[in-house]
Amino acid sequence: MQWKNAALLALALLVVGCSSNSSKEPEPAELVDFKPEVVLDKQWSRSIGEGQGETYNLLTPVVYGGQIYAADVEGLVLSMDRETGKVNWKTELDVRVSGGVGAGYGLVLVGTLNGAVIALDVESGEERWRANVRSEVLSAPAINGDIVLVQTQDDNLVALEADTGAQRWRYENSPAVLTLRGTGAPLLTNQLAIAGLSTGRVIAVDTRRGLPIWDQRVAIPQGRSELERVVDIDGGLLMSGGKLYVVTYQGRAAVLDLESGRVLWQRDASSASGVALGYGSVYLSLANGTVQGIDERSNTVLWSNDQLARRELSAPEVFSSYVVVGDRQGYLHLLSQVDGRFVGRTRIDSSGIRARPVVEGDWLYVYANDGSLVAMTIR
Repeated sequence: MQWKNAALLALALLVVGCSSNSSKEPEPAELVDFKPEVVLDKQWSRSIGEGQGETYNLLTPVVYGGQIYAADVEGLVLSMDRETGKVNWKTELDVRVSGGVGAGYGLVLVGTLNGAVIALDVESGEERWRANVRSEVLSAPAINGDIVLVQTQDDNLVALEADTGAQRWRYENSPAVLTLRGTGAPLLTNQLAIAGLSTGRVIAVDTRRGLPIWDQRVAIPQGRSELERVVDIDGGLLMSGGKLYVVTYQGRAAVLDLESGRVLWQRDASSASGVALGYGSVYLSLANGTVQGIDERSNTVLWSNDQLARRELSAPEVFSSYVVVGDRQGYLHLLSQVDGRFVGRTRIDSSGIRARPVVEGDWLYVYANDGSLVAMTIR
């Protein structure tokens, strides 16, 4: 187990191209000059403790009910007014947080390194319940009002009663021999619990009893070494209009039918960060730093911007008419949804931006690695 944990961390660092003084490591592509067409105004900023911490965490804030909730690796959880940044409550947990933040139905949810899920009251921040799921939780729990769904590092799905945290069911999977450090956040509907696995598969199970509904392989491991055969789905899934959008590392991007799992289209791609959707296009931040726009209907690449090579991009997000990505040096890049050209850029913090930007209406929230949470709007 110690070896596997070390391998997980080493592979995560390998994938993101960890910082080094070695002259052999390729440097991030230099930023190109362009004439800005969009300017972002900072409305407020706040420090969220230690942020992502020293390990490879992907803690992402969440907006719910007019508030924004954020957590740091040391167990600090904050509720803030999303338009002013005013702190409504602050809770300091006695554990290291590694998965979050989830919110809904009166609860704020985080997962921990020691295999616990903690539910806080959305109004007061008081702990409502705490449940043991027996393995690290590296992504945000999901909630549908009936259950809280958790995906653990070893690819198991655990359903907890939303009111009490008692376990309703557990669906076990066999993880890949070697995986990236992380898991995509699972999704919930009233009937389906859906997750992307380290084996390149997407599964859907019944929310009431945890029985399998469908199982679809998106990527097939290829190559001789275990490193070459890594096909994790770590960027999470996107659900829209009865379809499921997914991308794997060293595998494929695909669109599945939500009810049956049938593949509607797929194409070769490699990403550990996830997908975004807007204006009939699917947007990808590829592992090599290329950002792509793909026509949702024809599976045709509409544009490809390769000028952010080796900059370790965050997942993309759609904001107004633009695609937004963060990078390892803390820059936030705005690209046109039409042709992928740069239209804006601002630096949030030199610590880097790993977490997916969060969009709520006309507001954009960016959580830097060191814990700086910044709220912005378009001027």
